[in-house]
Amino acid sequence: MKVLLVAVNAKYIHSNLAIYSLKEYAKTYEKNIHLAEYTINHRAEDILKGIYKAQADIVAFSCYIWNIELITEVVIELKKVMPRVKIWFGGPEVSYNAKECLETIDELDGITIGEGEQTFLELMESFIDNKRDISTVNGIAYKSGNDIIFTEERKPLSLDLVPFPYDDMERFRNKIIYYESSRGCPFSCSYCLSSIDKRVRLRSTELVKKELKVFLDYEVAQVKFVDRTFNCNKNHALEIWKYIKEHDNGLTNFHFEISADILDEEEIEFLNSLRPGQIQLEIGVQSTNPQTIEAIHRKMDLKKLGDNVNKIREGGNIHVHLDLIAGLPYEDYKTFINSFNDVYSLKPDQLQLGFLKVLKGSYMEEDSTNHGIVYQDRAPYEVLKTDLLGYDEILKLKGLCDMVEVYYNSGQFNYSMEFLNHYYKTPGDLYLSLSKYYEVNELDLIGHSRIRRYEILLDFFKENVLIKNKDLLDVFEEILTLDMFLREKMKNRPEFTHEAVEYHKMREVLDKYNISRRDGHVEKFNYDVIGASLNGNIVKKEILMVFDYSMRDPLNKGAKLIEVKED
Repeated sequence: MKVLLVAVNAKYIHSNLAIYSLKEYAKTYEKNIHLAEYTINHRAEDILKGIYKAQADIVAFSCYIWNIELITEVVIELKKVMPRVKIWFGGPEVSYNAKECLETIDELDGITIGEGEQTFLELMESFIDNKRDISTVNGIAYKSGNDIIFTEERKPLSLDLVPFPYDDMERFRNKIIYYESSRGCPFSCSYCLSSIDKRVRLRSTELVKKELKVFLDYEVAQVKFVDRTFNCNKNHALEIWKYIKEHDNGLTNFHFEISADILDEEEIEFLNSLRPGQIQLEIGVQSTNPQTIEAIHRKMDLKKLGDNVNKIREGGNIHVHLDLIAGLPYEDYKTFINSFNDVYSLKPDQLQLGFLKVLKGSYMEEDSTNHGIVYQDRAPYEVLKTDLLGYDEILKLKGLCDMVEVYYNSGQFNYSMEFLNHYYKTPGDLYLSLSKYYEVNELDLIGHSRIRRYEILLDFFKENVLIKNKDLLDVFEEILTLDMFLREKMKNRPEFTHEAVEYHKMREVLDKYNISRRDGHVEKFNYDVIGASLNGNIVKKEILMVFDYSMRDPLNKGAKLIEVKED
């Protein structure tokens, strides 16, 4: 009998930890178990073709909000061409509404509920060896004639019993590695499924270290810990961070989701000692409105969070990613913009603006009617409006989100946006104004090259800022030029750039700093462009600036800047 475990990932660079863990745990049946990975960018017919050619007896899918619609489309057609195949689902998207899924998807035979390793092994014993009756497998729901049968709840497994899933690292070359050192979360955030399991289980640190060594020896580019709150146990977190520091290979980056307000001085001091770019931290703020924080059952000291983020940022060595969620209870348009401005002031490397997803099984699903939260009937169940936030305001916030992605999170316009902020009351006003400019000029309806984004920003500047002061044009064009060359050497200079440095002068300057022509660029500025960006003061000052692309900043990937000093 052949069993095919199917993952449909969000991106090609991602890998699915679940299917590899299931296969490894059921290693006794490894000859029977095969894996297939696709992405949501694949067409349904291409996924169907691949699964059909595998000719499995049982096909099991790993289900999440981002892939459930595509998977459902595939299985409906799969049953038509393989009527005898058994189809099973598992994962967070189907664990909390298993009965509904089995009732509405005729082609579906069963669902594994919650944690799947031991459940999957026992299903293999039932399907392949007939060692056990399926009714004795805990943690499943399945069809039996016209009935839907639920077995007993599956008890949590010790994490040390879950085997290391990456037995063939070559298979994951050029992909992000996902890894967990804990399951569960001690917090009770109403929008999150992790809050359902408050029993935090830790993988022993000795086992974690042994497994991290595999990634370090293989020089994996990035390892993402999927722990919901990695630092909920200080000793566990510090021991792993210390191991990472002591065994640094100078290349691997580690990503952690943490609660910043529970960090203490010892942890912050240690984090500031790590190699620049060695780790990145994702910190969920979600809102700075106290009433909202209380309503979503989130325990958070906002002042301490801000203080700790500032202390981490002062170290200059850690990529910081802060999250906000629009559509939460008691959050209207004005208070969300206030939250945005508060978080923007912390100067994260990335500011992720998300929209509330009312997940099946979360407390938010139950509480949504109390706050007039209306959301999509189908995945991803995203908020459409609330009692305090209309759909028109949601659309404005989506425009804000798009502009933040392009002009902030890309890291390609850092000095330009810093400069523009001096001409707006708040950052929110700037990004909303930019979003409106895109919409009015129908620029939001088409894709744009990076150079075109600079040109659009210049046009926006001319229309919205130069009305007040036309003398600013030269300096803003130079700031755009600075941002552009920070990221890469351009073969063709856009029209807004000023006269290029002559070839012999560029070669002379690069030779002076022992930088090859391939790795360097020299640009002449007539203003103190960095000073103008940071403080808004326009000062004329002729400067030659060297861009060294062989020495990029590990956090923002920008070239190293050197101001040329005359001998």
